[in-house]
Amino acid sequence: MDQAQANRGTRGRAAYALALLAVFCVLWVGLAIDPLFRQDWLLENLLVIIAVPGLVLAWRRWPFSNLTYTCLFVFLVFHEIGSHYTYSLVPYDAWWHTLTGRSLDELLGFERNHYDRLVHFLYGLLVTPAAVELFGHYGRYPRTWAFLFPLFFVTAHSVIYELVEWAAASVFGGELGVAYLGTQGDVWDAQKDMALALVGTLLALMALSAAGKLPTDAAETAPLTE
Repeated sequence: MDQAQANRGTRGRAAYALALLAVFCVLWVGLAIDPLFRQDWLLENLLVIIAVPGLVLAWRRWPFSNLTYTCLFVFLVFHEIGSHYTYSLVPYDAWWHTLTGRSLDELLGFERNHYDRLVHFLYGLLVTPAAVELFGHYGRYPRTWAFLFPLFFVTAHSVIYELVEWAAASVFGGELGVAYLGTQGDVWDAQKDMALALVGTLLALMALSAAGKLPTDAAETAPLTE
């Protein structure tokens, strides 16, 4: 690939990332209007306030692939839907009933709102490509460690998030603490959330490994895909 082609590819990735950012900003503003529980929305959006500007500022140094930016975009959209309604009250079952005339919860035997479980799974599935690219950009290690480093990175963040939830619920207490923690009476809620994030991460890594997209040396540090 000559320099002109490389420059076109870089400009193309920049335009795509900018388009995703613009769409996300529109969705963010729309979902910020009249959320079900404003205080919970503010707590949930601390993640977005840190992550999105961080991605923008780091673009020149750590430009991710289109695939990775798409994955991050999808995850953040699901997160914003959860923060708008409050995770445990996202009316996905009502939406499904409107589309199909049936209850998804009854069909799958759910006894609680599982939207939060879905987003924890998506965290592992959709954030892992970014971790793979980040480690691949700097690392030179055998393929085993190309698999393990992103696995440890994402699952560690899943554990940290559960600790933050617990700390926030303890500090704020009351209705806000209950809404933010979102256990819905399940004493094993945190463990199940972490397990689902782990499953998502493993699936993403297995898919990337099967596609030959786990970089293992300096020659393989290009983005996953254009």
